Formats: sequence, structure tokens, C-alpha cells
Amino acid sequence: MSARIEIASEAGACYGVERALRMVEDAAKSSEVPVHTLGPLIHNPRVVSGLAEKGVTVVSSPEESAGDTLLLRTHGVTPDEERRARELCHEVLDATCPFVKKVHQAAARLAREGYQVVVVGEAGHPEVEATLPHAPGAVVVGSADEAAALPSCKKIGVVVQTTQSRANLEKVVAALLGRAEEVRVVNTICDATSGHQGACAELAARADVMVVIGGRISANTKRLAEIASGLCPRTHHIEGADELDPSWFDGAELVGITAGASTPASQIAAVRTAIESIVA
Repeated sequence: MSARIEIASEAGACYGVERALRMVEDAAKSSEVPVHTLGPLIHNPRVVSGLAEKGVTVVSSPEESAGDTLLLRTHGVTPDEERRARELCHEVLDATCPFVKKVHQAAARLAREGYQVVVVGEAGHPEVEATLPHAPGAVVVGSADEAAALPSCKKIGVVVQTTQSRANLEKVVAALLGRAEEVRVVNTICDATSGHQGACAELAARADVMVVIGGRISANTKRLAEIASGLCPRTHHIEGADELDPSWFDGAELVGITAGASTPASQIAAVRTAIESIVA
């Protein structure tokens, strides 16, 4: 008997990614000058490669796109990078996710109000790096242990990388309560992130095999793979259908599929079709 295939109730490209992809597609068609993105537009190597085939290249600084059209990546850029881009480029299109913009605004507001700003997230991640300049002196913590090691201060204000888990945020905040007289938390986790994670957990708890689709550099996809692995040992993180191994599905009755926020519906459909041909 063939296995049943089920896609998580919430999976795949979020609003910010879909918006950015529409923007870059429109720019590629209409721009009279070359089109570039400042850093990878999204953390999906296959999508980025597809854009390159259409002539949209990745640059690492605004200076590399002087006189051309430049899209600011979904994860955001620093205020200095945006200023330089607007001075140098023919046109600047801001594809920063609106939810990431809210993190920038919250961090800046907390800093103005005298809080020591703590960004809960992954040090070095583009979203976190773009957030820090909005709150001079802000620090990044990725775990409760790191939070507990911070020096004591009067007021701590917390913002969160949009793709963090609610569980990690709660652990970090609990640790920070012992480091300040006042801890103010602005929960900037994206609703899509929470929805994807909850739907992934629900499906993984029932599935015999889980397939998680998305870039290996994608923070939210890696987190989905971690959640799925904790509930379904036969979890596999892939970037595309060509990575599927038929042996993964031996004896499986239910195959679950989920995908990160940078994974378009077309990639999910391709993986589902490939699995159907394997388990039929």
C-alpha cells in the first residue's frame, strides 16, 4: 500500500518573501539598467540561482551597483548601507520584510527610552546585523546561558529576531529577569514563524517520515528541521526534489512535508510530486 502524503497546514513562503519575489520579478522585467540585490534576497540558494539566470545578481555593497537598480534584501540592511545605496544607485527598492522593519523600530524606540537593548537571535545573522545599528550599544544573546552572563543594569529592553522560537524567547527572558530592575519585552517574532513551527510539530508527531524543504542557511528552515527531528526521528532537510532518497520512505504510512518561509509553492509542489512517484 502506498504511503499517504500530507503537507503541514502552514508551510512555505511567507508574506515578506512573496512580496520580495514580486518586487524583484517586476524590476527584472521593467528596469532599464541592471538589477542587483544587496546580499541574497532570501535564504534560498535555488531561488537566488534562478534570479541570477534572469540577470539579477547579488552584490555585497552598494558601491558594486552604482548607477543600477538595487533591491534591499528581505532581512534588512544597516542604515549606513541604505544611505550609500540611495546616494549611488539609479533606483533603490526596499524589499525588507515589514515585520523586520518592526524589529528595527522597536529597538530604536527602546534605545531612545534609555533601555539596554538585547536582541534575542543569532549573532552574525543578516537580520540581527541590520537591527543592531538602530540601537547603539545593543547586545545579541542566543540562549538563556548567554543572557545570564550579561552584566546587571537598571532597564533591559528586548526585541527578537523574527524567526526565533517562542520557547527560546521565554527562556532568555526568564534569565534576564535576574539581570535588571525592569525588563521590557517587545515580542517581534513573526506570526508566520510561530504558525509554521506549530503546524510542523503537529504533523511531525503523527508522521513516519518528515521532509523539510528550504535553504540550509535559512534560520527558520533549520528550526523547522530541529522541531521535526525531535518528534519524528526520520526527518530529512532538503533544498530540492533531486536530493530525495527512496530508501527514506521504506515502510512509511504517512509522509509529512513542511517548508521554510523562503520556499516558494513551486518547490513544495515539485517535492510532493517526486515523493508521490517514489511511494506509489
